[in-house]
Amino acid sequence: MILYTPEKMLYRFVLMASRHGMDPEKCSGAHTSGSSGKERPDRCIGGGEDPSGFSEKTGGGPGLSTTRDYHRHVPVDLMRELTICESFAGPDSPYAVALESPSSYGAMVGDFLARNGLLRENAIICEAGGGYGSLMHGLLSSRGDSIARIYMIDLSRSLLQKQRLLLSAWRERITSIQADIHEIMGAFSGVDLFIINEVLGDLNTLTAVDPASIPREVRELVDAYDLDIPDRPFNFNIGAVKLVETLCRSGVPAFLSEHSCDPIIPESMPFLAKGLELDAYPREIRLYRHSEYTIRFSHLERVARAHGRRVSSGSLIDLVGLKPSRRLETIFLTRACDTDTHEIIFELLDHIREYRWLTIT
Repeated sequence: MILYTPEKMLYRFVLMASRHGMDPEKCSGAHTSGSSGKERPDRCIGGGEDPSGFSEKTGGGPGLSTTRDYHRHVPVDLMRELTICESFAGPDSPYAVALESPSSYGAMVGDFLARNGLLRENAIICEAGGGYGSLMHGLLSSRGDSIARIYMIDLSRSLLQKQRLLLSAWRERITSIQADIHEIMGAFSGVDLFIINEVLGDLNTLTAVDPASIPREVRELVDAYDLDIPDRPFNFNIGAVKLVETLCRSGVPAFLSEHSCDPIIPESMPFLAKGLELDAYPREIRLYRHSEYTIRFSHLERVARAHGRRVSSGSLIDLVGLKPSRRLETIFLTRACDTDTHEIIFELLDHIREYRWLTIT
């Protein structure tokens, strides 16, 4: 594990690690920031074999899509991807023309969390896979008085460095941890909320699973949670399912969002269902030097409910507050992209219509 943190925060984290079963020796490779502003970490959780037990090629069986090496070794450029968080990084974003009340994505998520009772006073929040830090920047800018401490977990060292730069105004409250989400989430306690935004699609996905010859670990999950599977080869979000298992066992509320394969279309915008499968299984999205997979949210909901947790889910369109209008409908249905603004709106609508949010409480 690698920690980037002021010295007093490192001390508190080691105490928390010891109290909740994490080995404090795992933190011994951490270096803290000094006056030079340089960090020199020595160790990272997540080395060795993939925790799923599958390799990328398993003979005639399913393959494993994993982004672990990509996030560890490639300087991640989110501008090569269209993420909702970066699209609404600030109220002056070009995509904000489609919003009822332009704001940053982090501020909109903060409002959502507050409305739904998920943001308590003096909250301790853990965000995993925070990208450039834009969500947390917007959240702290709008609701920083309610937040006591932040843990930022990421497998990418370059992204952690970008987060620390963007969030430098709140440096004393933030502990940055370089670790694999598959391995570390089960060790976390003492937090009030987990935020997993646009991350699930990066987690391990089994590909080309034959329903007539399902691997034991998948069969156990399917049987345990009564997960529906098709009668043809399919992709299975094993990383996302197992992460939700871990979150549920922690007893801590969680907010998740991602590109779905079973989207919810807002009643006010039925035209967005055009040409879209509403009850599909995960599909591959090929990106720069890695692939991500859409998420079957109904599987995650079943897992959470089986653990006795309360679940709510909806379209991310409703969370960010797109303003329904004849203009948006015309642009989408006719693909009338004769101006830059029209092209931006069409691109946003075609992308965000597949996104869902999920809360587990």
